[in-house]
Amino acid sequence: MVSGMPIAAPASSRRTAKGKALDPFFHPRNVAVIGATDKPGSVGLTVLSNLLKGALAGKVYPINPKRSEVLGVRAFPSIEAAPEAVDLAIIVTPAATVPAVIRECLQADVRAAVVISAGFKERGADGAALECKIREYLKHGSMRVIGPNCLGIMNPLIGLDATFAKRMPKAGNVAFLSQSGALLTAILDWAIPQEVGFSGIVSAGSMLDVGWGDLISHFGDDPNTHSILLYIESIGDARSFLSAAREVALSKPIIVIKAGRSEAASRAAASHTGALTGSDEVLDAAFRRCGVLRVQNIADLFYMADVLSKQPRPKGPRLTIVTNAGGPAVLATDALDGADGELAPLPEPTFKALDEFLPAHWSHNNPIDILGDADADRYTKAVELAAKNPDSDGLLVVLAPQGMTDPAQVAQRLAPFAHAEKPILASFMGGESVEEARPLLNGMGIPLFSYPDTAAKVFCNMWRFSYNLRGLYETPAVTTRDSDDRTRDQVSATVMAARQNGRYLLNEFESKQVLSAYGIPTVETRIASNEDEAVEQGKDLGFPLVLKLFSDTITHKTDVGGVKLGLKDEAGVRTAFREIRAAVSQKAGPEHFAGVTVQPMVQMEGYELILGSSVDPQFGPVVLFGSWGQLVEVYRDRALGLAPLNTTLARRMMEQTKIFRALNGVRGRKPVDIAELEKLLVRFSQLITEQSWISEIDVNPLLVSSDRMVALDARVVLHGKEMTERNLPRPAIRPYPIQYVWDWALKNGQAVTIRPIRPEDEPLMVKFHEKLSDRSVYLRYFGSLSRKARISHDRLVRICFGDYDRELALVVERGGQGSPEIIAVGRLSRIYGTKEADVAILVTDEYQGRGLGAELLRRIVDVARQEGVQAISADMLPDNMAMQVISKSLGFKVRMQPGFSSVRARLELQP
Repeated sequence: MVSGMPIAAPASSRRTAKGKALDPFFHPRNVAVIGATDKPGSVGLTVLSNLLKGALAGKVYPINPKRSEVLGVRAFPSIEAAPEAVDLAIIVTPAATVPAVIRECLQADVRAAVVISAGFKERGADGAALECKIREYLKHGSMRVIGPNCLGIMNPLIGLDATFAKRMPKAGNVAFLSQSGALLTAILDWAIPQEVGFSGIVSAGSMLDVGWGDLISHFGDDPNTHSILLYIESIGDARSFLSAAREVALSKPIIVIKAGRSEAASRAAASHTGALTGSDEVLDAAFRRCGVLRVQNIADLFYMADVLSKQPRPKGPRLTIVTNAGGPAVLATDALDGADGELAPLPEPTFKALDEFLPAHWSHNNPIDILGDADADRYTKAVELAAKNPDSDGLLVVLAPQGMTDPAQVAQRLAPFAHAEKPILASFMGGESVEEARPLLNGMGIPLFSYPDTAAKVFCNMWRFSYNLRGLYETPAVTTRDSDDRTRDQVSATVMAARQNGRYLLNEFESKQVLSAYGIPTVETRIASNEDEAVEQGKDLGFPLVLKLFSDTITHKTDVGGVKLGLKDEAGVRTAFREIRAAVSQKAGPEHFAGVTVQPMVQMEGYELILGSSVDPQFGPVVLFGSWGQLVEVYRDRALGLAPLNTTLARRMMEQTKIFRALNGVRGRKPVDIAELEKLLVRFSQLITEQSWISEIDVNPLLVSSDRMVALDARVVLHGKEMTERNLPRPAIRPYPIQYVWDWALKNGQAVTIRPIRPEDEPLMVKFHEKLSDRSVYLRYFGSLSRKARISHDRLVRICFGDYDRELALVVERGGQGSPEIIAVGRLSRIYGTKEADVAILVTDEYQGRGLGAELLRRIVDVARQEGVQAISADMLPDNMAMQVISKSLGFKVRMQPGFSSVRARLELQP
């Protein structure tokens, strides 16, 4: 019987295994300082001194060929001369010497190194060449490197200070990762008197090896870290960053300040880090796509880390304000409105209940001004009613120190609301008079702010964070159409034919063919090379007509008089043809005129939209959606999203625009079919993801109404001749891996499809788990796991919404489009920072014993090999004999694990 092959034991042990990749940095058994010296004012002296002053349990080895001891500690001439294998090397020697030092560390089996030394790519070509040499050396070992050009790293939890900062802050639960060492020292100076505690501090530097993705994954798995804060100047490996952030953000907030929002700041960042930065709008879209919260100042970093660790996330943007002073409440309201928050309405029952006990002159609205003579009892009653308001998503209590109000008493009365389902924030204004209330509120877990406008902005950040996360993990609708091999080949043929002819701009007819192939409706378009052809085509299509310039070279037809609208008869067509030919010949030259396209004049009441794409240098293909019109660049009502999209992401993108409200119906107009528009955007994102030779697309306009959607014009630009297959930009979000879709047949001949899982599969996965027997569940999960737990949305999203780079789940589907059913699931989970992966398989009881488990495991092994995985492993219970037999048949070595009640199967893969 084929039941299950569990991933390596319980989830907790799996997290521990995954976390080992960067453990030598943050939990080293010993540390060597290469370049340690006692020279006053030197980095080597400061780093060694900090290590020795800390509470690190392991030994510290100074490495200096010219010293027998440094700071009273025995020194060694080389890393190889150290008395034991070194976990962590801190390198502070001149840049030119670092490649050789790295090579020596590799030879000595050092597990990790931090290169503090500067003078690399930030200094130009010579420094970049040094980095290339280091990378080449690292290919021949497993050692990881942080830096170069960094401050170092800290783990206050174990007393590790491998930096040249002045002091180490207290231990806490915040990981702070910064690309600027100077900014990091400033924040540390601020954090120490504020008693902010950290679980880890990393100066990332130039990220030659260890990047944001590695660090986010490490601290995401670290049980001592509750939130991750980042100061970023450049993204580095965009796919790795988004992949790691998307996985971690669901359980831990990731809060980012990204330098370079303005064009001038971007140039400054590039000169500092030696890296280019992309469009800031695209970056915002990327952060939304992976659930990262972007804030604008350093204070907000720590505000948000504090608030999100203490209070639940709001379910909506509506805030209720209870205050004893009108002015502060107005400031909070202005801040709320400016940050896209809303005042919660007061329903009639709440209003009446407030009116019964509040003075006659209370505000009779939200903000609920309970007046300056409010005592603790009045605050308590008002807050209780506000908290019960079903139309409110959060609560802000504002207090200005006035004669009849005791801040400490009010603070004590807020205790029952500190751990409710809705977040509660407080702004107790003033100094000495509210000092007694501060520790009370902090002890309850109620975040306290000195100013109400700050608190309102923080609430809006909380809502934005919650909104973005929810959008990532809402189960999308099933799209009715996927691209197939024929579609992709058809479009690729059109694109490559143009490139082979030296053309990097598709004409309008070709552009519309490309859109149509991916299911994007276009107005019927025919080509006419002379007047007579134009007339004949027009008669066939029916009047009124549109004539447009047909050219392989001119992009913007209106600029050369190349568009004529509303042609009502044959004479109008002939005149329009001649006028277009004459205008183009005069403004551009006769060689640019190849005829006209003839199209029916689309007459419908609707909205003109722009749908487009371009390729960002960091994040790959980007989708643009928004309002179309002559002033589109002035109004800039648009939104960006990273491709590929699903229907949920498409809707979230549209919701960012002002035109979206109109699309839902205004002033008597019927609403547009939003669900169909979502699917159109999904298909468009598939197009730009799969057709990597396309550089830009403009659909201008896309005309939509309540009963029709049609692209009236289109422009497709290809990558230039400087591009090759090897340097084409790749999507930062790995697209659906269509290469891993296979048709197969069970032993009885029943046809099934083996394919990667999709977010849309969540309902099918619920039904899959409902059919499992207790024994299959036991063999798969090493114990019982209730049906409710197995089908919970929070659990299934981690399976169905997995990142195809980090975890690739294959499902076996029967029934096709009519009544699809998932009958087996197999998962390949990479262990980050390594070239190994775990594997797991589960087959429904009805389909066990039909060869499905063996075939699914065989496919997973093939996928692992193609993905560059070098070894795969799985644990199983000793009585899961069927999977042991299958594993052995595929070359796995199966052995009992000493000290564990499980069997491990492991397969080494040849590249």
